[in-house]
Amino acid sequence: MSRTRLTAEEALAYHQLPYPGKLDVVASKPMTTQRELSLAYSPGVAVPVEAIAANPETAYDYTTKGNMVAVITNGTAILGLGNLGALAAKPVMEGKAVLFKRFADINAIDIELDTEDPEAFIEAVRLMGPSFGGINLEDIKAPECFIIEQRLKEAMDIPVFHDDQHGTAVICAAGLINTMELTGKKLKDCKVVLNGAGAAGIACLELIKAMGVPHDSCIMCDTKGVIYQGRKDGMNQWKSAHAAKTDARTLEDAMKGADIFLGVSAKGAVTAEMVASMAKDPVIFAMANPDPEITPEEAQEVRPDAIVATGRSDYPNQVNNVLGFPYLFRGALDIHARAINEEMKIACAEALAALAREDVPDEVAVAYGRKLSFGRDYIIPAPFDPRLIHRVPPAVAKAGMDTGVARRPIIDMNAYELALKARLDPTAGILQNIHARARHAQARMVFAEGDDIRVLRAAVAYQRNGFGKALVVGRSDDVKAKLEAEGLGDALNELEIVNAANTRHLETYKEFLYERLQRKGHDRQDVHRLAARDRHVFAALMLAHGHGDALVTGATRKAAYALGRINHVFDAQASDGAVGVTALLHNGRIVLVADTLVHEWPDENDLADIATQAAGVARHLGLEPRVAFVSFSTFGYPISERSEKMHLAPKVLDKRKVDFEYEGEMTVDVALNSKAAAHYPFSRLTGPANVLVVPARHSASISVKLMQEMAGATVIGPILTGVPKSIQILSIGSTANDILNMAAMAACDVGRGR
Repeated sequence: MSRTRLTAEEALAYHQLPYPGKLDVVASKPMTTQRELSLAYSPGVAVPVEAIAANPETAYDYTTKGNMVAVITNGTAILGLGNLGALAAKPVMEGKAVLFKRFADINAIDIELDTEDPEAFIEAVRLMGPSFGGINLEDIKAPECFIIEQRLKEAMDIPVFHDDQHGTAVICAAGLINTMELTGKKLKDCKVVLNGAGAAGIACLELIKAMGVPHDSCIMCDTKGVIYQGRKDGMNQWKSAHAAKTDARTLEDAMKGADIFLGVSAKGAVTAEMVASMAKDPVIFAMANPDPEITPEEAQEVRPDAIVATGRSDYPNQVNNVLGFPYLFRGALDIHARAINEEMKIACAEALAALAREDVPDEVAVAYGRKLSFGRDYIIPAPFDPRLIHRVPPAVAKAGMDTGVARRPIIDMNAYELALKARLDPTAGILQNIHARARHAQARMVFAEGDDIRVLRAAVAYQRNGFGKALVVGRSDDVKAKLEAEGLGDALNELEIVNAANTRHLETYKEFLYERLQRKGHDRQDVHRLAARDRHVFAALMLAHGHGDALVTGATRKAAYALGRINHVFDAQASDGAVGVTALLHNGRIVLVADTLVHEWPDENDLADIATQAAGVARHLGLEPRVAFVSFSTFGYPISERSEKMHLAPKVLDKRKVDFEYEGEMTVDVALNSKAAAHYPFSRLTGPANVLVVPARHSASISVKLMQEMAGATVIGPILTGVPKSIQILSIGSTANDILNMAAMAACDVGRGR
């Protein structure tokens, strides 16, 4: 997987727009009426206050404590950038908080403490303890981080976890378990060398020793060489605890005959000669960021038998902390744990290792653009594996219960796993897969409206995300001016700017267009104006002649107008089988609405066609389609000629014997709400519908825009299907990110070979 190229301007814009920061606070209870406000605050709030005062454990029942983590730092060791202070650390801590939510549905809040005094830091965190179910310490320099974590663990009755230490250690341990599977070795028999005696390095060594590696089999090194018994220079109590009885004095000495190398140090710290001196089937975890101690290519050139892991996503076997901390905390919170102990960390590592040895789901393989299977290049699960949420926390929770740190043990583990599956946000996975498939397709994407800065931003992002080549229809001087005004002037040389004035294909385009339109009221002058001056038509002509692989347009004109222009070049009308499907993503739920673009007033046969096309889009997005024909009536009541076609459409599908679930006619609440659907036990849908076929284009438009404006739903679409080339038409209010998503969708269509 290639590394995404990011610029300072893009990073700042992401954090600033549409409003600053990455977090919102959203109420989880209704608060619209006076009665609801009285329940939320005074006088109703007095009841849970008294209950908690009488029994503190009930705080987990009546407040967010049981699903709330504080991400706390003083900014003394920010992401390898050093001591830049508490305020500068805030973007990183906000980012860590959203990772908790994204991967484990844990609410997290960032707290930056403006002190380098460990005592002041400890007291501040201790005093905040009642607010949270767990504390995640982050980016605190050594050795203060050791003191702070240990003292807080002793003082607090909730989990305190310094992820810079233990997160890396847990993922490292998971990988090591699987390297033993592959090499036939045993951890207890291995000689281990670790370079980097900071927080992460010491935690790695402590955890693998807890897993059975003897103290005498481990050698730790720092910038001054081997940490050996009797060394005085540069020592502290944490290093001294791991001092080895050895004659080795340099990393080069230590590496001779070593089975395992663990690096949390600096780029280039390990040489090819050091790797060559290691034992058979050497294991090399070169985890320095952003660049490893030695690259996999360098290591495997001298030792083809080496198993190599790094901290980077563009190499196999990424040691990524996001595989650990969300699921450790999820399991700990769900048993109301007093701590996260060694047994829970080992259980997390073992669960991760076991998952990597299983068959990898297709959607994960798609996301990484290659087939993944357990082996030397796949010893650690992929971060976007959807099974992580329901496989790792139960293992952590069980270890916590077995070791006595659980306040509220889980009785039914099967029910718990099902509840965890329900926490997974499917929208994030779908967007991830769309982007991954786009990256794999490497489509030449035609962006028709190069005079709009949103389109230009999307085109730059498309190219820098590694999706493929961005072809922008516009004038070079205009594109240059707009990019420079946005701080993206350096992107001009990356994009390919195309227009009628600089293409040698214009005459070919005009001849093609004249042949299509000469009997539809267009003379040669009309055709010249369309081909040379209309960007939608010009872009479509590029696509028709293979000068691009896919097209996005419509950001500056209404969808119906853009579709009309495209119809000059392609057959994309209702009679041609074209259908527009819009995906609504809201609160972890995905619903497709069709037809939102092409059919003005479809009959029952058209509706059946629309359902079939929409079901195909659903499957393309990784959903198993459940189609509902929606109306204002449900199964014949109230009776109306307006709903008759919705009643007949399922009968058309009955005759066609399609291979997806469908039912109707029904109201939207019956289609989407299991409780409402329970009144109709004869329904053929096995769960809430995820595809809604609506009576007409106007009702589709109203539904989508209402959800977008009132509920804040993310909209992808309309996704145009049933046309011979990959074309996606944008909504006029699309943001740059919306345009990028639609471009990725168009690229996916290229990848699957339309």
